[in-house]
Amino acid sequence: MRIFITGAGGKLGSSLSARLSAHHEVVGADHNMLDITDFQTTRQQIGDAQPDLVLHAAAWTQVDACALDPDQALRVNGLGAQNVALAAASAGAAVVYISSNEVFNGKTQHPYHEYASPHPINAYGMSKWVGEQTTMRATNRHYIVRTAWLFAHGGRNFVHVVLQAAAEGRPLRIVTNEIANPTYNDDLADAVAALIETERYGTYHLVNEGFCSRLTLARYILERAGKNMDISGITSHQWARASHPPEFTPLANLAGALVGIRLRAWQSAVDAFLEREGFPTA
Repeated sequence: MRIFITGAGGKLGSSLSARLSAHHEVVGADHNMLDITDFQTTRQQIGDAQPDLVLHAAAWTQVDACALDPDQALRVNGLGAQNVALAAASAGAAVVYISSNEVFNGKTQHPYHEYASPHPINAYGMSKWVGEQTTMRATNRHYIVRTAWLFAHGGRNFVHVVLQAAAEGRPLRIVTNEIANPTYNDDLADAVAALIETERYGTYHLVNEGFCSRLTLARYILERAGKNMDISGITSHQWARASHPPEFTPLANLAGALVGIRLRAWQSAVDAFLEREGFPTA
């Protein structure tokens, strides 16, 4: 299979490139090579690549920045996704769109299944929901993959923030009322690689099994990394930020499990991440 990956220079895109190139012909484009908000350029580059599948991993994921410029969030995550999906359809390729748990409003008491009704409450979630809709309308040959709370090697994410605070001896104040599925970037890449082999188009929730609060996740990270430090719980209303994430958005993997795709428990994923980062788990 010939696969075109947008956002190939990002954490997920690079992991996907590494995994898929072992069995497929992969063409990657990062944001410096492809402006997905430019339809003509997007259609030309994807058309020239002649892919069988377009894996759309490019996105504007800075949630607070999206809140400050919601129109740009829609241009990149919503209409950019439409450009990619239309270009894929024109080239005769299927498309994978990476979406988010933040398409939901967090007002339920149970994990969301794949066909629960989205109702985003912030600019980032709205932009990803628009991306889902434009992708589905552009082509029937689509995979919508929602995930949550990604942590990856390199860069800066929640796990790194917690470990850095511990290294510097800084006390931590962590939100207690935001709950979702911590998901290891490498596990998601493996799951997406498995999914595209099925040719079972549709909507999927690919997350590590189980869910927890931000505070529970932080305490687990510190315990497993052998760190002892002050950590206190606060509510999201006590943490000033531009965006307001939904409070309870765990995703239930029902559709993926039916085709044999399951991700390990989030605790095991965190352990594997810490070991690769050089923190032998306690």
